[in-house]
Formats: sequence, C-alpha cells, structure tokens
Amino acid sequence: MTEPNDEATERIREIFAEAVSNGLRANSVSGASDDEIDTWAAEQGARAVPAAVREVLRTIGRDHGLWLAGSSLGVDAVQREAKNHLLATLPALGDPLEDPEGALVLVEHQSYTFHVVDGAEASLPDPPVWLVTEGEEAEKQWASVSFWFRTITPDIARYRERLEVMQELGRKRIPDWAQYIEPR
Repeated sequence: MTEPNDEATERIREIFAEAVSNGLRANSVSGASDDEIDTWAAEQGARAVPAAVREVLRTIGRDHGLWLAGSSLGVDAVQREAKNHLLATLPALGDPLEDPEGALVLVEHQSYTFHVVDGAEASLPDPPVWLVTEGEEAEKQWASVSFWFRTITPDIARYRERLEVMQELGRKRIPDWAQYIEPR
C-alpha cells in the first residue's frame, strides 16, 4: 500500500537482529506475507501500511512470541473488531486522531488499550504510534514505529535472569516462554 522505505525497514531488521544476538530464538516468531498484511489493513479500513509497520509484520506478524506477550498483535490477532473497539473509545477522549477511520490498530490489549497509527500519518514510512487507553488521555507515545518496536522488544537478559533464579530455586516447571530463549 505504501512504497518501501529502506531506512525504516533496515531499522526494524536491526532491532530484530539485536534481539536474536541477545539470545532470542529467531524461530520463536513468524512473519506475515505481504498479501496477509494487505488483507489485514484492508479489513481495518486503513489508508496505507507504512513501510516500518509492514516490516514489523513481516517479522512477527503471525506469531509475536515474547513481543507484548498477553496482548493481541499481528494479522490474525488484531481484526476489524479491534478497530471497532478503538472507534468506540475515541469519542470519549475528544477524538484525538485526525483520521480514525483510516487508522491502523497495531496492538489491542483487552479491548481498552490500543497502539495505533493515525490514518492521517499512515503514508509516512515510519510514523508515530499513539497510545489510546479508555478513560485516559490519548497521546503520541512513540515518535515512530521503529522506536515503538524497539520499546516493545523483549528484554532477553531479564528473561534469562528470571529463568536462572527459577532453576536455582529448584522449580521443576519451566515457564512456556523459556522455549523462546537460546540456552547459554
């Protein structure tokens, strides 16, 4: 829907590569195809898919693993219903988005918190991302999609530390998320 932007896509690739070099299993996530991304965006009524959003979804758009575990993220998890929830939330917040109908919902958390690209900025290669939470003031929380992606990247060192403490304490049950981390 938008033309590729090498700078934005390269930043997303570097962020993912850094997570892998820190111990994330590269195969713990799976990306969506361009056709799946286009279908996802059309279903939401989005005006465009920014290059940075497209690259994020090519990387983690089918299975996001440890990225925002517990939230809905990706082409199968964030459907038109999420956009409907966002649209129902916005009037009570003073309609902060310029083009809510053309917006892209990137993340939905329990139908009351959303990470959103405003439709008015969707033609930018690496637009800002809004944080919209029911009952709170909506704001441009992240200056760009690539900054948002870096911010939501799992802290593998912290996960490893938690796992090591569990093992030191003799816990028999290993948490499911341990499968996403390369052993030392």
